[in-house]
Amino acid sequence: MTAEITAPRRERLAELLSDGENLIVFANSQGKLQKFSQDKNFLYLTGLNHPELIYVAGKFGGRFNDMLFIERSDPERIVWEGEKLSPEEATRISGIKRVRYLDEFYTTLSAMCPMMKVIHANLGFAALNQPPTLAMHMLQPVRDRHPQIEIRQLNDLIAPLRKLKDAWEIQQLQKAIDVTGQGILDIMGSARPGMMEYQLEATLFYRMQDSGLHTWGFAPIIAAGINAATLHYDKNNCQIGKNELVLMDVGADCNGYSADITRCFPIGTKFTARQKQIYQAVLDAQKKVIASVKPGIKLSELNEITKKGLAQAAISLGLIDSEDQIGRYYMHGVSHFLGLDTHDLGGREAALEAGNVITVEPGLYIPEERIGVRIEDDVLVTKTGHKVLSAKIPKEIKDIEKIRRQVT
Repeated sequence: MTAEITAPRRERLAELLSDGENLIVFANSQGKLQKFSQDKNFLYLTGLNHPELIYVAGKFGGRFNDMLFIERSDPERIVWEGEKLSPEEATRISGIKRVRYLDEFYTTLSAMCPMMKVIHANLGFAALNQPPTLAMHMLQPVRDRHPQIEIRQLNDLIAPLRKLKDAWEIQQLQKAIDVTGQGILDIMGSARPGMMEYQLEATLFYRMQDSGLHTWGFAPIIAAGINAATLHYDKNNCQIGKNELVLMDVGADCNGYSADITRCFPIGTKFTARQKQIYQAVLDAQKKVIASVKPGIKLSELNEITKKGLAQAAISLGLIDSEDQIGRYYMHGVSHFLGLDTHDLGGREAALEAGNVITVEPGLYIPEERIGVRIEDDVLVTKTGHKVLSAKIPKEIKDIEKIRRQVT
């Protein structure tokens, strides 16, 4: 991300603030010998993919001001950790002109507190029996000494901005989706009975790395047979048996933006008759839901369409006797917002707008038959309807079987 991308976001944010309202957004900390992963709200507002930073912004007297706090470079630590972000580099990347050091944070904040009414912060969530998050810990002195200041979760303020994707964001999502799709094709074109689930995972990860995308958007699910009936199966360590169906729920990350695609395929050269029945039922339901995506509709309404379609199919498949029993075999929502977070900001009762990107992912999970089917695409909401960003990834039975017949 560059200043040209993030500066307009901060300008839109400023329009949402009233006098006395402020933001304090903490970057993530660097784990020991771990790849760094940035807080999504911090990345969205600054474009800085560096640890131990703090972004502070506020509106006073009708004027919006912001500043960035960075680490001081310690010459003795350079050989271990490399050079720290310099003030000049921080400004060049983010466009934020006022840059101070972290050891000045509390002094600066103390001077601002008398003028503050509200602080929006990336507090995160921590159970009562767990340690507080970094933001909770850092802002505790404000709670103790200035109880008149209301401290709120940042997500409520920033969600309307993050939900609307600009052209650059859609480009990142499209690349993440395309690389994920190429990896899925690699797997479909090479998987054989007897392989381990993690070998399929490795095939996709190689494709990601070779394409310049170095991290998953979320922990991948590669589930064969009965494992696919567990919604969040994450072991990926079982051997794939003959005639089993394989479910892959995967997504590469591109500059912080995550794809989220699910495809199923038979480990043999074709679906069994029962696999084909269940797969086609899910596919028909998905197509109906995608056709309903347009501005103004809610995710909850899409889910009702899904439940009705799957229920009717489940009755014809002999799984249930009445539509109200569909919860036995379909128990999750059909859609969520997609972006910097795989489950991106946005409520299920929010009406869709042009610029939203959502998933559409109906499924049927039948453990007694050792089958789980979910088909998931990523869909951009447009002014006149929708565009399926993952349309190139095969999902028709005839196309999948054609690929599987070519495996030698």
